[in-house]
Amino acid sequence: MTAIDCSMGDILLETQNLSVTVAEKSVCGHLNLTIKRGECWGLLGRNGAGKTTLLHTLAGLRAPQMGAVKLQDQLISAMPRRQIAQFVGVLFQHTEDPFPGTVQETALIGRHPYLTAWHWESEEDHRYVRQALAWMDLSDLASRQVNTLSGGERQRLAIATLLTQDPCLFLLDEPANHLDLHHQIMVMNLLMQKVRQDRKGIVMVLHDVNMAMRYCDQLLMLLDNGQILSGETRAILTRENLEKLYRHPIHCIEVDGRRIFIAE
Repeated sequence: MTAIDCSMGDILLETQNLSVTVAEKSVCGHLNLTIKRGECWGLLGRNGAGKTTLLHTLAGLRAPQMGAVKLQDQLISAMPRRQIAQFVGVLFQHTEDPFPGTVQETALIGRHPYLTAWHWESEEDHRYVRQALAWMDLSDLASRQVNTLSGGERQRLAIATLLTQDPCLFLLDEPANHLDLHHQIMVMNLLMQKVRQDRKGIVMVLHDVNMAMRYCDQLLMLLDNGQILSGETRAILTRENLEKLYRHPIHCIEVDGRRIFIAE
């Protein structure tokens, strides 16, 4: 199997005529999507629209009804999970810790895709952990047991574990979930730094449309019956489209040249 190098080429992920269903409901039909290095995509939709299902399909965790997902030029369905995990990092909506462990030990899990059998983590692996914990404002909690953390601290640890993994493409299910305002902005700014400076890619499920306007280059809106709106954020994120998406009256105002959306 050819190794994937995310520094090669612009395309990280693409779908070919992808059709996804959940509980006999169409999430998307014949979706042709291209995610490039240096791009941040937002995924918007009502509760139950299938955002998480689509995200998991892009990660190769769920088979599509039709079509294919490719990482660079390789079919994800034909790739070993270890190779996928070196390329794609997934933030799940809910995380569980079945075994006791410290914050540092949990973050170190992010290096597992790079370890072979019977090998211990290296100093370089621990350096990744220290840096990720510092980015997530968790250095002082490194020796704490995970089950003593608050919801927001646990969310930051989950993101720190992904940063330790250092994938080419981040697939994030509600990354701002449980976070206070300060940490929401801190996390989003850091993720954007990874996109802009390190030329990573991001696809993230969001419920805050103003955060989508602020951070996303491109958007996918999951409408009814498998219909999707996609394109540049400023073109897609309009009052009319949001009212169609959420079935609720929306007001749009301009603040310092930025669109702000407020529900009626």
